[in-house]
Amino acid sequence: MASIEAPALHAAGEGLVTYLQIWRAAHPGGESLSGVLTAMAEAGAAMAHIVLRGPLMGAMGVEIGQANAFGDRQRRLDLLADGAVASALRRSSTAYYASEEEDAILTLRPGGDLAVAVDPLDGSSNIDANISVGTIFSVFPASPAGATASFLRPGSEQLAAGYIIYGPHTALLFTLGEGVAHFVLDPETGEFRLIADGLRIDSSTRDYAINASNYRHWTPPVRTFVDDCIAGIEGPRGKDFNMRWMASLVAETHRIFMRGGVFLYPGDQRPAYEHGRLRLLYEANPIALLVEQAGGAASDGYARVLEHTASTLHQRTPLIFGSVEKVARISSYFTNCAFQSSSSPLFGERGLFHT
Repeated sequence: MASIEAPALHAAGEGLVTYLQIWRAAHPGGESLSGVLTAMAEAGAAMAHIVLRGPLMGAMGVEIGQANAFGDRQRRLDLLADGAVASALRRSSTAYYASEEEDAILTLRPGGDLAVAVDPLDGSSNIDANISVGTIFSVFPASPAGATASFLRPGSEQLAAGYIIYGPHTALLFTLGEGVAHFVLDPETGEFRLIADGLRIDSSTRDYAINASNYRHWTPPVRTFVDDCIAGIEGPRGKDFNMRWMASLVAETHRIFMRGGVFLYPGDQRPAYEHGRLRLLYEANPIALLVEQAGGAASDGYARVLEHTASTLHQRTPLIFGSVEKVARISSYFTNCAFQSSSSPLFGERGLFHT
């Protein structure tokens, strides 16, 4: 899906309700989709209040003794977020709800025309450290073939996607297929207000984000790319770079939207990490749609993320996203390394000589 510049129909400070009213006027039949956006904003505002109070709400980061459907340990705030989102979506035209915290797809409104996939609380391991966490969501048309078919389809068929980040302020970024809108929650009124419409990813930054502790497990393309960046101005890239890592996909994504850069969570050589760890349905698909709508790119190293069709609800994928130029450059490392031995001098001190 190509990125589309949003028309200049909206003014800074405009409320989400007004924004969606204007959008519906230009998109007859869009009531259901705007209703899902309204529900997600309501859930986000409720979660923002809980996150803001932090430890005053109790031990939000404590593990509750069971794993979710994908083997990750659940925390108290994970379940609160899941409940808040499901409750809000029940008031919309959401037929099917797929959540990272649920074992199966839930039917919220029989006869509804949308299917919503949600990571209710991304980055929950950071809760007690007071690092930004968030909610990621993806919207598909409900399939006549039923609940499973509504989600196991190409990511390019998403109607909308977005995330809510709970940090020093709470922000909502979403796309309805015509660019990316950036809203911030006004704590005085409880309303999300427009900051920017038609948001674009800056391609000039030298930031890249990756978990360097996994260096020894990386495949040659990833290791070579990072080696070339670390070599800095003396290396084949001829300039210095900054490495970032916050262990929160929402926080990493928001930084790229605000400052540019590129994010990598590749597959590696550890058991169960060969195909990455991020979920295609709940994380990679919505982030990829947002990034493309902001003029960026999202890849697994070899192909566009939105071209993939999930075969299971919990399918994982490598994910590389950011500016088009940077993602293309990293993909070229995968292409070049595919034809070279990892023991070749090409993968020694001299890197791939990309400029």
